[in-house]
Formats: sequence, structure tokens, C-alpha cells
Amino acid sequence: MERARTLVLTGAATVFSGDLAAPVLPGVDTVACADGVVTAVGTAADLRAELDTADVHVDLRGGTLAPGLIDSHGHVTFGDYSPRQRAVDYLASYLQGGITTTISAGEVHVPGRPRDRAGVKALAVAAHASYRTYRPGGMRVRAGALLIEPTLREPDYREVADAGVHLAKFGFGAFTSAHEGVDHVRWAQRAGLTVMCHAGGASAAGGASIGGPELLALRPDVCGHANGGPTALPEDAVAALFDETGMALQVVQAGNLRAALRIIDMARERDALHRVVIGSDTPSGFGVMPLGVIKTVVELSALGGLPPERSWALATGGPGRVWALPEGVLRVGAPADLLCLGAPAGSQADTASEAISIGDMPAITAVVTDGAVRAAPGRNTPKPAVPVTITGHHPAAAPDHA
Repeated sequence: MERARTLVLTGAATVFSGDLAAPVLPGVDTVACADGVVTAVGTAADLRAELDTADVHVDLRGGTLAPGLIDSHGHVTFGDYSPRQRAVDYLASYLQGGITTTISAGEVHVPGRPRDRAGVKALAVAAHASYRTYRPGGMRVRAGALLIEPTLREPDYREVADAGVHLAKFGFGAFTSAHEGVDHVRWAQRAGLTVMCHAGGASAAGGASIGGPELLALRPDVCGHANGGPTALPEDAVAALFDETGMALQVVQAGNLRAALRIIDMARERDALHRVVIGSDTPSGFGVMPLGVIKTVVELSALGGLPPERSWALATGGPGRVWALPEGVLRVGAPADLLCLGAPAGSQADTASEAISIGDMPAITAVVTDGAVRAAPGRNTPKPAVPVTITGHHPAAAPDHA
């Protein structure tokens, strides 16, 4: 049997864990990966055997190592194409902006999207199946979100779950009233689907306007874009969701920044920051935004006062936990989807954390998915003040298939 190709990343001054409860791994400067997963976390002295035998070495030269970002609200369709923005290869570009996983918020932009019972199920199953092996630029795409329509019945939710679908979305179906969807949300949840609900005003792509009373009745697992997609929920509605439910509240780049900052304040006041997750809600009328997620991370730190490592966790371990994904955290056994970060050239900051804290975009010095280097540096962030050095063979471009 051929030996698994191995990668070691070393020379990190700071390592983000992605875990909000313990967001920095103290004393760690080296991470070893093999066969697409993290196999060891420690110091260079501890992992000397791994360093000596690895096929590829990445020296961060005092940079920051972190889990790859998860976009918890992406509008994928099929392939690496956005009909909404006529954009080709946009997901591969998002990977260059640090997004190593995208979670579908429903394939609502598929031209001629079906609404009949058979078509709704077929769309979710097909999207899930196609992205299961298709990896644009090396990105993981968690696709196939069942768009809840009144034509569906309880057995339909079990049927798509048996086919591997894990996601559902409420808010774009032909319901006369959102309250008519309560049974459907329960059926989906009982089938094991994670249900996201549109929230706030109606989007340009259509769908309903869903406010606080409707969300309290529906009780999805995730309140999608609580800060607006693009129109935000009122503050009293957000407070009620925090106080009367356990659902996750999502903040997105394609929304209201003022509302996002207020949601962070409310979460901290209630010791409920673990219920906040970050997404981009793109492609949308806001366009294609490769830096949509990392930009929100920067804003929540620079304007919202969150320490960078905690803001980072809202876009990594937080979505990973809410959607029950193995990625999003840096620990042994997790997928080796990692980012190397540094201060951008010309910044007054000396580290990625300092850059984030003052509102500067950090430089992505390397992107790793499945234990393979996909870019060094990422092409969508500023030039790094200190680039990584790489020894050993690594692909110049990621394959599209796992």
C-alpha cells in the first residue's frame, strides 16, 4: 500500500483552534497532517519525527495557523457557476479568500427551479450528490438544501435524508403564511435535517418576509441572516430569539453591519456568543465576494470588540458544531483544512491578530485543504509582510475532484 502523503506546518507563533471556549492553542507551533486529516498537534521538538519524514513542509515564519473558514450561507447551484451573477469559477476564488467549506442555503438560483413535490426533492438530492465528489479549487461544498414547499409531506423528508441530504431551507416556498410551515419544519428536523429559515425582509431573489413571531413559531435550527438578507430583523425580535429559543443566529456580510454589531452585543450580554455563526449570503445582489466571510470576521473584531481568535471561531468551529461537520476546528482527527495568516505588507500591525483588531485584512499566506497546499499565498488578500516558505512538492493548482 502506498504511504499517505504527509504535510507538516511549523513555525507558527499563534494557532487558532476554532473552538470558542478555548480559541487559542497555547504552546503549539507545529501541526502534522496525513491522508487529509490532522494527525498531530504540538511543538517542533515534540513532532521531530513528523518533521523529518514529511513530504511537504510549510514554515509559517512566525505567522498564525488557523482552521479554514466556513461560509454558512452560500448560494451554490451546480458546478462552479453562479447564474445570479453570471460568475464562473467563483468558488475556487472564494477558496483563495480563505473559505475552505461552503454550506448551501438552498439552491434557489437554479434557473427554472422546480417547485413540485418530485422536483423539489430531486434538486436537493442531485445537488448533494454532485458536490459530494466535486471540489472546486479544493473547497468542500456542503450542498443539497431541500427548499421547503407546501407540496411536501412528512415521508418526503425521510426520503431525502435517506439519500444523504442533511440540509433544509424555509422561506422560499409557496406558503400563504409562514405559520403554515410549522409542521414542515418539525418533519424536517425529525428526519435529521438542519433547518435554516430566511429572516427579515424579502430578498431580491423572492421569498417571504419573515419576522420575529413567525420565527418563534417555526423554531428552525438556524435563523438565517438575522442582520438582514439584506433587511434586518428588529432588535426586539432578535432579543426574543435569544431569550426564548435555542436557535443559532447568523450574521452575514450581505446584510446590515449595524445590526450585526448589535447582535454581537446582545450575544455577549447573554453569554450566548456560541449561538452566533457567520456567513456571506452570496452570490446575491451584493455580488460575488471572495472575502465576504473574512471581512465579517475583521469587522466583528475591529468594530465589535471581539478578540480575533473568538471572531474567527464564529466562522469555523461555530458553523461546524451547528451543522454537525467534522471541519472548522484544529485538532487531531479533523480534516486538514487550514489557513496560514500573517500581517499584510505596509500595515502598522506585526501579526494577523493585530491586523484584524485594527480593521486591516490579514494576508493569507497559504491555503491547505485535504492536507494539500492549494495556494501560497492566497491571491485575494494583500501581499504578506512575511511569506511562508515551502519545501517539497505541492500542486500548483487544486484538482476539482476529491
